[in-house]
Amino acid sequence: MWRVTTFIQFAVLGLGLGAVYVGLATGLLLVHRATGIINFAQGAMGMWGAYVFAQLQVDGTLVFPVGQLYLPEPPGVVLSLFIALLMGLLLGILAHYLVFRPVRHAPVLAQVVVSIGLMVAIQALVVIRFGPNNIAVDEVVPRVDIALVGVAVSGRELVMAVLMVGLAALVWVYLQFTRAGSATRAAAENERGAALMGFSPDRLAGFAIMLSTVISTAAVILGSSITGLNPENYTLIVVPALAVLLLARLESIALVCVGGLALGVLQSELNLVSTSEWWPTWAKSGLDQVVPFLIVMVILFAFGKRLPSRGSLQTVRLPDVTLPRIRLLPAVLLIGGAALAVSLTSGQIRFGITSSMIMMLLALSYVVITGYLGQISLAQLAFAGAAGFTLSKIATAWGLPFPLAVLLSSVVAILLGMLVALPAFRIRGAQLAITTMAAALAIERFVFGNYSLTPPEGNPIAEPMIGGVNFAVREGRDLARLEFSVLVLVVAALAVLLFIRLASGDTGRAFLAVRSNERAAASAGINVRMTKLIGFGLSAFIAGLAGCLIGYSHGQLSAESFEVFVGLQILAVAYVGGITSFGGALVAGLIAPLGILYVVLHQLFEMGNYYALITGIGLMITAILHPSGIAGEVHRAIAALRRKQRGGPAGAGTADAAAEPGDDPSRKDPSHAS
Repeated sequence: MWRVTTFIQFAVLGLGLGAVYVGLATGLLLVHRATGIINFAQGAMGMWGAYVFAQLQVDGTLVFPVGQLYLPEPPGVVLSLFIALLMGLLLGILAHYLVFRPVRHAPVLAQVVVSIGLMVAIQALVVIRFGPNNIAVDEVVPRVDIALVGVAVSGRELVMAVLMVGLAALVWVYLQFTRAGSATRAAAENERGAALMGFSPDRLAGFAIMLSTVISTAAVILGSSITGLNPENYTLIVVPALAVLLLARLESIALVCVGGLALGVLQSELNLVSTSEWWPTWAKSGLDQVVPFLIVMVILFAFGKRLPSRGSLQTVRLPDVTLPRIRLLPAVLLIGGAALAVSLTSGQIRFGITSSMIMMLLALSYVVITGYLGQISLAQLAFAGAAGFTLSKIATAWGLPFPLAVLLSSVVAILLGMLVALPAFRIRGAQLAITTMAAALAIERFVFGNYSLTPPEGNPIAEPMIGGVNFAVREGRDLARLEFSVLVLVVAALAVLLFIRLASGDTGRAFLAVRSNERAAASAGINVRMTKLIGFGLSAFIAGLAGCLIGYSHGQLSAESFEVFVGLQILAVAYVGGITSFGGALVAGLIAPLGILYVVLHQLFEMGNYYALITGIGLMITAILHPSGIAGEVHRAIAALRRKQRGGPAGAGTADAAAEPGDDPSRKDPSHAS
C-alpha cells in the first residue's frame, strides 16, 4: 500500500514541474500563433523576471540589465511579484522591437538563430548580474498538506497547476472570443488577409510576445520557489516545453495543459522508479531528459508533415552560398601562415591558435549541415562529444594508436549523426532544430553527465603517438607543444580538403538543391533522403574529428566539455563568421570560445561571462543585418570592388545558391573561393 501512496505523492509533486511546462508552452504557442516564430529563448526570458523577484526578496535590490535600484527594505511577496511581472513585460517589449520584429519575414534559419542568440545573451546576463550559483526563491504559494483519495499530498503543487491552467485558459479565451485574438488566429493562417482587413500583424505580435513573457515569468517564479533558480536549468527547461508544444500540434491550449502536466508527472515518477534497487545503475542519471526527446521524436514522426504552417507576407532568401574550389597559392599561404603562427608563439597564445583550428572544424560541421544542406542542427557538439568519449575508451582501454582510434571514434559520430538525421526525412526548419536540441540535451544529461559512464573526474585520453614520436599537447612545463599544434593543423587541413572536394562536386550541388527545394531536387533525380544522410554523416564526421582533438588538447574529457550551451555558442560564432563558407568557419574559429581572440581578450580584459553575452548579441545583430556573416560581407565588398574596377555596377548582387523554388543551384557561379 505504501507504494501506491508514494506514487500518488510523487505524481502530485510532478504537477509543480508540469505547471512550469504549461506556462512556458502556453507562451511558446502564443508567440508562434502571432509571429510564426518558435522562441527558443522563452525559458530564459521568463527566468530574468524570476531572478528580479528573488533578488528583491533577498535584499530589496531591483536589478536592471545595467545598474540597480536599492529599495529601503525588501518589499513583500505581492509587490515583488508585480515588479517581476512588469520587468517581464518590458523584456517582452524590447524582445519584440529589437529582436523578433526584424526577422518576422526572414528565413526560418534566421528566426531560430535570433532566438538562440537571445537565449545565450540572457543566460550570460543573468550569470553576470546575479551569479552562476543556485539561489533559493521565497514561496509564492504557501506549503500546505491536503488529503487526496485518503493520501496526504502537497497542496502547493496542486495550486500551482490550477494557477497555470487558469492562465492558459485565459489565453484560450483571448484567442477565441476577443477581436484581437481572432485577428491573431487569422494572421496565423493568412497574414496578408489579416492586414487587408485592417489588423496590424505587427501590433498583434508585439502584444502576444509581451503576454507570453509575463506568463512565462509567472511560471518560472512558481517553479523556482520549489527547486531554486539556476541559470542553466531554467534556460534549458524550454526543451521539454517545446516537446509539449509539439504534442499540442502548435495550436491546442487544451493539449498544452494536459501534455504539460502529464510530462511533469511522468518525469517525477521516473525519478521515483530510478531509486529502486532493481533499476539499472547506468539508467539512473538524465532519464528525465530522455523523455522529452522521445516525445518529440514520436510526435514529429507521427504528425510531422501535418503540423500547421503559417502564412507569410513575404519570403527572404537564405544567405548566399558559393561553391568552393582549391586554390594552391591561397592554400599554401593559409597553411604556411598557421604553421608560422604556432612556431613563433608559445604558451597560452599558441594554445589559443591551436584551439581556433579545432573550433574551425566544429564551425565547419555547421557549414556543411546548415549552410549547404539547409538543415538546422543543434546537436553538433553532441556528435563531437560522442567521438571524444569513444576515443577516451578505445585509446585507453584497447590501446588503439593514433590515427586509427580517431577514425573509429569519428565513425561513432557518423552513426549518431545518421540516427539524428532520421527525423530530417519528415521535417526541417524549426521543428528539426527542436529535435536536435532535445537530442543534444538528452545525450549530455544521459550519457556525458552519467557518472556510471563518465566519472566526475573525467575520462583520461592516451597521448597521440606516431612512429614513436609523442604528439601530446603537454610535456613538463610546456603546456602547448609545437608537435601537437602541427598535428592539429594537419588534421584540420585534411578535413577542409575533404570538405572542398565534396562541396565543389556533385555532392555539394545535391546539398544545395535539397537546401533550395526538396521537391524540385527529387524531381531532378536526387535522392533527398540519401543526400540528408550523407550531409549529417559528413558534418558529424568533421565534428567528431574536432571532438577527438578537444580530448587530446585537454588530456581528459568531462561533461562540461560538451554542454549544450557551448554548442550554441559555437553555432553563434559560426553564423557570425558566415554559415555558408569555409571562410566563415575560419572566422568562427578565430572568435570562438578558447580561440585566439578569446585568449587575447581574456588576458587583456578578463572577459569572463561577458564573452557569451557579446556572442549572443553578435549573433542577433548578424542574423538581422548581415545574414551572410563576416566572411559573406567581406566577399561582397571584394566582389563589388572588382566590379567597380571592371567598370560594372558596384551594387550588383552575387549569385544566390539558395534560389527560389525551381531554380537549379548547380548553375550558380562556382568560381568564388570560400
